[in-house]
Amino acid sequence: MLVNVASKHQVRSAIQRVREAGVRVMMVTGDHPGTARAVAEEVGIATTDKCHVITGTELRNMTPDLLYLMLEKHYEIVFARTSPTQKLQIVEACQRQGSIVAVTGDGVNDAPALRRADIGISMGITGSQVSKQTADIILMDDNFATIVTGIEEGRKIFDNLKKSVCYILISNVPEVIPVLMFILFSIPLPLGVMTILCVDLGTDMWPAVSLSHEKAEQDIMDRPPRKSDSLVSASMLRLVYGHLGLIEFAAGIYAYFIVMAEHGFYPRQLFGIRERWDNEAVSDVEDSLGQEWTYGKRKELERVCQAAFFVAIVITQMMNGIICKTRYNSIFQVGMKNRILNIGLVVEIIVAAAVCYTPGVNNFFRTYPLKLRWWFLAVPFSALMLAFDEFRKYCIRKEKFNGWFNKLLFY
Repeated sequence: MLVNVASKHQVRSAIQRVREAGVRVMMVTGDHPGTARAVAEEVGIATTDKCHVITGTELRNMTPDLLYLMLEKHYEIVFARTSPTQKLQIVEACQRQGSIVAVTGDGVNDAPALRRADIGISMGITGSQVSKQTADIILMDDNFATIVTGIEEGRKIFDNLKKSVCYILISNVPEVIPVLMFILFSIPLPLGVMTILCVDLGTDMWPAVSLSHEKAEQDIMDRPPRKSDSLVSASMLRLVYGHLGLIEFAAGIYAYFIVMAEHGFYPRQLFGIRERWDNEAVSDVEDSLGQEWTYGKRKELERVCQAAFFVAIVITQMMNGIICKTRYNSIFQVGMKNRILNIGLVVEIIVAAAVCYTPGVNNFFRTYPLKLRWWFLAVPFSALMLAFDEFRKYCIRKEKFNGWFNKLLFY
């Protein structure tokens, strides 16, 4: 980030805070070198005697490669007596390093650098009309601390988007695998189309949106700037499809098999039974206890099992919403302070109960009133999800963003 001399009135703490966030701050001004160094020391840009001051005359004699090496060698640099062309040259040199460059400016001379920068920031009070028209962002209070707030807010928004996407993707696993098992292993359908829609468009919507209201995590300004981090990363997909999603599926299929077994169909007998199970002409399908089931009774049992699978997804998704509140900190440290999410979790369980027990509604969604104990079949799996995710975050915090575990599962 390049700071114009007009930023000298901003507090030292703001400069220190952005540096802790991994942002490099340099001063580029047309003032005398002595004045530039004094201002840099006042605001905290120059913290040691090693701060290197480069004048416009020296810069004019530098080749692009030499300027590149100077930027690599010296972390604290102040450019003084620079022309508009030289400001543009400095921006291009920083971009050549692979940096995302933000430039603040208020004068006509800053316009070329503001336009060339990845983010041009003009002053709303003291800024010229040309700089305002050229810039991408206008600071209405001319306060550098506002940029710090913007960085934090941007990181928080990106974090919360990741949390929402992760939350939504996890429920895809227990929705897709039952259909694959239905096709590949010829078992009675564990989860119907209408219950899948109920999860995606009903119970999951509120918690997914409410994650956008999460406050920034405590470490958010201590993280290094992201360069190529995508919204849906490979590590997120590994976590979703290889870990948490499979636990949710295990909860659903466990509830499915338990309900089937309580009615006489043990798991080993369900594989390969689909053709006879779905045939209306077959009215004597035997269960593991030798009882014969008509087509109507079989379909009623199938609705019960699908309702149990659906409730298992809802219960585990409630835990999923809790663990997705944070990417790095422990949920026990952050707490349940997101009131919108808390309401969403309550609404989620109410909707699930309404879908199962409300006459007419359960016929539409092909569900069935469940026994109370079947609601608790997924609780151990929810506890496993919480324990696994807390362990994952603990390992990530301990390794401080390094190591194989972070690369594998920190999304």
